[in-house]
Amino acid sequence: MILRDKLKNLKKNKEGGGRKGSPAVYEDFKYMLQDVNRIYIGAKYTYRDLMENPETAFKFKSVIEHYLLKETDPDTSIESDFYYMKPESFSYRTYEQLKVKLKISRLTDKQGKNGNIERVYKEQTISLQEFADISLAQKKRDGIVVQELILSKLALISFVV
Repeated sequence: MILRDKLKNLKKNKEGGGRKGSPAVYEDFKYMLQDVNRIYIGAKYTYRDLMENPETAFKFKSVIEHYLLKETDPDTSIESDFYYMKPESFSYRTYEQLKVKLKISRLTDKQGKNGNIERVYKEQTISLQEFADISLAQKKRDGIVVQELILSKLALISFVV
């Protein structure tokens, strides 16, 4: 009975428009993973989402509350915050202490099978300093997309709130 209702709702959403006409939200970039050394956070999370998510480490919530929200709106996504972040900002210095790395995608030219040049996204992991050195104009020109925030657990543990 429950499965039948879920299927009916799915069909209704597809027929009634569902997501059609609404802005695209990439839920694939809203995730939180951990391994022994790092925490990986999808860049589509807003700071409000992170504060409300029970999976977010308490220490990181404390950093967000006491440091990052001083100059950033809670509804700002991680992607936006990093995209427009300046090296002289307080957020930058906070993330620098956390030894943050970013996983980004960048449009690059690639030789196709037919000899044609194709524009494809290439993923790479870079430091906060490397990302900050890229000008806003170049970020837009290269089609850079911030996908993931990578936090060092050791840096997070040693961070004094």
